[in-house]
Amino acid sequence: MSIMGLKKKQPKTFKVKVVTMDAEMEFSCEVKWKGKDLFDLVSRTVGLRETWFFGLRYIVKDTYAWLKMEKRVLDQEVPKEDPITFHFLAKFFPEKVEEELVQEITQHLFFLQVKKQILDEEIYCSPEACVLLASYAVQAKYGDYDPNFHKLGFLAQDELLPKRVLMQYQMTADMWEEKITAWYAEHRGIARDEAEMDYLKIAQDLEMYGVSYFSITQNKKDTELLLGVDAQGLHIYSPNNKLSPNKSFPWSGIRNISYSEKEFTIKPLDKKKEVFKFYSSQLRVNKLVLQLCIGNHDLFMRRRKVDCIEVQQMKTQAREEKARKKMERQILAREKQLREEAERANEEMERRLFQLQDESRIANEARLRSEETADLLAEKAQIAEEEAKLLAHKAAEAEQEMQRLEVTALKTKEERRLMEQKMREAELLAVKLVEESERRLKESDNLKQDLSEAKDAERRAKQKLLEITKSTYPLIAAYNCHPLPLDGEDLNLESGTVKIDFKDTDMKRLSMEIERERLEYVEKSKNLQDQLKELKTEIESLKLEEQQAGMFLHRGEARAYPPLSNRNSSLMTQMAFLEEV
Repeated sequence: MSIMGLKKKQPKTFKVKVVTMDAEMEFSCEVKWKGKDLFDLVSRTVGLRETWFFGLRYIVKDTYAWLKMEKRVLDQEVPKEDPITFHFLAKFFPEKVEEELVQEITQHLFFLQVKKQILDEEIYCSPEACVLLASYAVQAKYGDYDPNFHKLGFLAQDELLPKRVLMQYQMTADMWEEKITAWYAEHRGIARDEAEMDYLKIAQDLEMYGVSYFSITQNKKDTELLLGVDAQGLHIYSPNNKLSPNKSFPWSGIRNISYSEKEFTIKPLDKKKEVFKFYSSQLRVNKLVLQLCIGNHDLFMRRRKVDCIEVQQMKTQAREEKARKKMERQILAREKQLREEAERANEEMERRLFQLQDESRIANEARLRSEETADLLAEKAQIAEEEAKLLAHKAAEAEQEMQRLEVTALKTKEERRLMEQKMREAELLAVKLVEESERRLKESDNLKQDLSEAKDAERRAKQKLLEITKSTYPLIAAYNCHPLPLDGEDLNLESGTVKIDFKDTDMKRLSMEIERERLEYVEKSKNLQDQLKELKTEIESLKLEEQQAGMFLHRGEARAYPPLSNRNSSLMTQMAFLEEV
């Protein structure tokens, strides 16, 4: 038995990964599928009906190519990888987005693609237009601007501006965000599809919008140029200027486009105009250019014809869908407005309720404070009443004290008056005593002088008597034998006889007068001593009265009465004089 060689089975399917602008999908395709089969599968999966704008692009040898619809997928120069990667992108661009783009999904895919081309700087856009487009992109993503929710920094993770614009100005990310937010706040009420359509309407006016550029050289001169293919026609640019074409060939003015290997020929409809030829370096690029030219020309001619039944149905459905969505948005906006009004009314009621609660709380606090104040005032009134009673009692006591003091003052005044009278009498008495003392002093001096004279006379008499006695000593015996004669008798001594004539009566008389003067002086001295004692007694009584008067003066009567010490000074002087005498 022979063993027959087994033939290796070929796989019947292959895997494909399709990348759209906002999703990635994987499909299992049959080997026999053509490009149209895969494209239709992707279109159905996405929900796209305007398929004539889109295609499946892939990378081959550092350039891109579009999958052909008539050939099998695996028969084309697709990447040899598993899964095979395709990008579902817009291949052709409309002339007027608002009229040609019917489906919302179509608008959304165009919006995402154009936005990426602007951010990647494949389409030049001025900084001002970039900020405006970014504001529409934010409106499409976040809806209406809400200052309570969209705080500064909520766009930090979004790529909204090309790096060229960010580097052109010395502005921070927050400053750019503020500029974008200022425009974004103006788009309130615009739905997502409307914001995306407004974005595309602005972008379609940019010079590089929808243009595919290819490097070419002009015939015979090898001058490097750029060929631009878009929905309007063919354009020739300088290599360093993609905004303003040097020459343009609109589709309406082109009769035929052909190429032979690397040579392209553009034949104008007007036979009088010169045929334009240019060269491309790669055959694959020439095929791509021819593909784009044919597709854009077909769409150009299609736009100028009546729409087919399918397109008419799509536009009718789109209008109905837009009308329905518009009605829904209006209803939603009305409901939102009513809800906002209800919320505002509720907030106002809550605010009013809080305000009333605050007012009630404040009123209660004020009432409590007033009650406390009333209690405090009542307590103070009671205390004041008690104090008033106490003050009235004290006032009555003070009045009684005042009356007593007035009586005392009157008594004091009377006593002072009597005292002053006594003092005046004492002063008069002192004056009299002084005069009397002076008179007595003079009399005493006279008496002293008389006494002195008497003593001198007595001393002279005694001396004379002694002398007489000494001279008559021999006659003493006879005198003793014969007594002296009595008064009136004369003693005569002659020739041995002594005659004595001595009168004793004068002596006696003088002694008696001296004794009498002495007794008078003693009596006067005794009288002066008695007067001095009376003065001392009066002065002591005056001092005592002065102390009592000082006590009343201490209570407030000091200014009413002068001190008494000055008034008895003369009495003290007189008393000292009397003591000296």
